[in-house]
Amino acid sequence: MQKMIKGANIGLASLSDNVGSVVMSLGWSSPTGEGDADVSVLLLDGDGKVRGDADFCFYNNPVVGNGSVQLLGKTPTSDGDEDRISFDLDAVPVEVEQIVVAASRYGGARFGDLDDLRLTLADGSGDSLVQFSVEDAGAVSACVFGELYRRDGAWKFRAVGQGYASGLAGLATDFGVDIDDDADAAAEADVEAEAEPGKEPDGPRGGSADEPGGQAGFPAVPAPRAPEPAPAAPAGTVRTPSEETKPRARPRTARKKVTLPRAEKKTLAENDSWRTARLFPLSALKNDRERETRATSVLLSVMTQVPEFGRRLTAGFGAPAGRMETFTEVSLPHGDSPRRPDGVIRVERAGKLWTALVETKTNGNALKPDQVQAYMDIAARRGYEAVITLSNDVALDGTPLVDVRIDGRRKHKVALWHLSWAEVRHQAQMLIRHEGVGSASHAWLLRELLHYLQHEHSGCHGFQNMGAAWVPVRKAIDDETLSQGDPRATEVIESWERLVRQVCLGLGGELGHKVLPVQRAKRGTDPRARRAALADQLCSQGRLHSELRIEGTPGILAITADLRTRKLRTSIEVPAAERGYPLSRAKRLLRQLAAAPADLHIETLVEGGTGPRGTLERLRPEPADILPKDGAEISGFRLSLFKGMGNGRGNAETGFIRSVDEAVDRFHTHVIAHLETRGTRRPAAEPAEAR
Repeated sequence: MQKMIKGANIGLASLSDNVGSVVMSLGWSSPTGEGDADVSVLLLDGDGKVRGDADFCFYNNPVVGNGSVQLLGKTPTSDGDEDRISFDLDAVPVEVEQIVVAASRYGGARFGDLDDLRLTLADGSGDSLVQFSVEDAGAVSACVFGELYRRDGAWKFRAVGQGYASGLAGLATDFGVDIDDDADAAAEADVEAEAEPGKEPDGPRGGSADEPGGQAGFPAVPAPRAPEPAPAAPAGTVRTPSEETKPRARPRTARKKVTLPRAEKKTLAENDSWRTARLFPLSALKNDRERETRATSVLLSVMTQVPEFGRRLTAGFGAPAGRMETFTEVSLPHGDSPRRPDGVIRVERAGKLWTALVETKTNGNALKPDQVQAYMDIAARRGYEAVITLSNDVALDGTPLVDVRIDGRRKHKVALWHLSWAEVRHQAQMLIRHEGVGSASHAWLLRELLHYLQHEHSGCHGFQNMGAAWVPVRKAIDDETLSQGDPRATEVIESWERLVRQVCLGLGGELGHKVLPVQRAKRGTDPRARRAALADQLCSQGRLHSELRIEGTPGILAITADLRTRKLRTSIEVPAAERGYPLSRAKRLLRQLAAAPADLHIETLVEGGTGPRGTLERLRPEPADILPKDGAEISGFRLSLFKGMGNGRGNAETGFIRSVDEAVDRFHTHVIAHLETRGTRRPAAEPAEAR
């Protein structure tokens, strides 16, 4: 892997033979675990400008360039999060000479508050080619990490690492993105008022320096005080820091998207016993083999018919943007007897084929190492690019689901990827409920797929078993016989991490927001060492703990499972209002919680500790009871709900997994959804649909 310095450039063809499609990852970590940023990509012509607003790729316009560039979203890593971006370089329109990759922060945050700002670039096989660390980011709210550009028909990468104090709105405008007329004056006024005279950037022009260490051609960093994007906003919106008092800036989107309404139309059935006809029936599924065969066929067929969905699932595996065909029950020679993978995905682009074998498991069945190994060997011999495993399990960093041998003597490399059914459901939900697809028929197909995957007979329910170690560890905690170093505790920690990641996928699909587990930097970067430390904490404290960051909420959602008391606690710490008397702050909080459960616990946070506490039922008639008696300054409030914990290791009514799902849903629906965020009032959200 080539390590780059700021301003250096390198040709991709010199690093790998498989650079027709590449995946770029932007990552960072935060000492508090709360730092985040949004990634954006701009496609530029020879003049260093976008051809139109459709060339601006950001969170509400995640696919541009005829599908050649796609934001794949955030992926949790051992030391934070990574935003991944897929580039099908062979399919990038010929008019595009330069692709700029940037990120922006919001809510007054700066990149200088984050640690380990980094960019990595991997080829179609998943092998890392380039690594670039951004040093001394400083007090800027947007940063250009790097760029891909053409030289003599070949693609090269340049490490940029240049800051932008004017935020995402300023960066987009300088590259030629059209900002709505009603927000132009507000955005420009903010920049002029905040930036120091003489420090405003001239606007980036695609750098022509082609030598290592050469000038990249991007503007110098202006004064740190300048506008930047705020948190969550309606679809198609780029936001400025003064949006509480000024109109929001919104890049125009390329075309109208179709999403399905949450409320179903009134049925024409005579009575409730009539069942709606379904495209994918769930009857007569007698055994696991039938479930696997039908689930594979259903998924692969929808992927071909809904290009947005198929591209969304395969882009992260290195597949190009092109014509996709899928097959099931394919027979391939392997020794004395042929092998029959559950499915095959083929994508054609410019006469080249990308092929992946698919191995599917349903109903909690584990992947078989010998099967996956055989498919890896077949793919290597036949020149296929990937093997994709699909099951209810959730992959973890540093803990492969299946160990396979890679023959280093083979020149052709095959990538092994894993996809969980929970991720498939999440991507379908994001498209039909929030981001939209190209036509109403595509939306209907995705709804039918979602109905199939969520049905109890499909076997595609996601992670649903805490493992064989769950009951022994729980009993050992009761008996106080669980000692540090016990490998069973590490197994429980891994199962807990899988469950939390699945909770994030489910909640994110319902809300249309990013929901990610928080990884604290102080816990270390090695995933195995971090899990071993958490296992030791489980042995000594008897508790499982995780934190979720939900985009657009005023704090971090914490989940604690106390295996000794059999209680689940969901909580959030919210800052107190900046203005007003202490009693006014308490009353304001109680007004927001008017519809919250009466058993909600409220605890006052003061400098260096905690103050009074009580239930919402007791505090409603006497808000002053939550105020510190010694007059200490209130910094915030901790809101908590408690729930009985399921004991079973599975997903049954009395299972632990279901109890965690229900606790998170209840807390978000009845508490978090009603809280004000970042000084603005939020309307009460509709209850989330059952997952």
